[in-house]
Amino acid sequence: MIVGLGALVVLAPFIYMAATSLMDASGTVQWRSDNYRAALNALPFGRFLVNSVLLAGCAAAGQVLTSATAAYAFARLRFPGRDRVFLAFLAVLIMPAVVLLIINGLGWVDSYAGLISTELVSVWGIFFLRQSFLSLPRDLEDAARLDGAGEWTIFWHVMLPLAKPALATLGLLAFVDQWKNFLWPLVATRSLDMQVVEVGLARFHGLYPANWPYQLAAAVAATLPLLIVFFVAQRYVIRGVPLAASRS
Repeated sequence: MIVGLGALVVLAPFIYMAATSLMDASGTVQWRSDNYRAALNALPFGRFLVNSVLLAGCAAAGQVLTSATAAYAFARLRFPGRDRVFLAFLAVLIMPAVVLLIINGLGWVDSYAGLISTELVSVWGIFFLRQSFLSLPRDLEDAARLDGAGEWTIFWHVMLPLAKPALATLGLLAFVDQWKNFLWPLVATRSLDMQVVEVGLARFHGLYPANWPYQLAAAVAATLPLLIVFFVAQRYVIRGVPLAASRS
């Protein structure tokens, strides 16, 4: 009962958004599916969706790869000053960087390279996967070393398969985070063809400030890919978060 009420509270805003998107401009309930066609044709939302998929997909893949390799090194490899290097590494990545000046110098403004390259490393992802690797037993790792396996083989064939739930969780959360990313795409892009869904929704609000059914129809269309991705990957999230939290 309590869980059902909680789910209803969480879903209520989306239900309201979906219902309003089917009304006419005056707010009368007429269940107009034409709102979606009109909203998606007002701006190149197809292009926005492609750009968002590329940004979110590449950033998620990049963050999983860079976080996994860095996290494995900090969790499993032994070298002098490892913990101090880990803290320094996180501190450097957290510090604001003048990335826009670098991208300007490289000529990457308003390009996929400039849009994606700054999102390939995640401080939180490194910390999250480090906790996951620390929670894994060392028995299989030690057995692989006794069989002559090197660090790369252990990492690729032993540790990564064991950490699949955490990797999928990081990939999903990174995808969602980049899908709703607004500030960096707004700064890094100039032309309409390079903008992502979140920036496109802001433009759409300027075009139809008083037409809430149009605006919410566009918002529902932008939210559906996230719902699909979440429902596909939810079982990994349920397994992955407790795994990482067990050593936090």
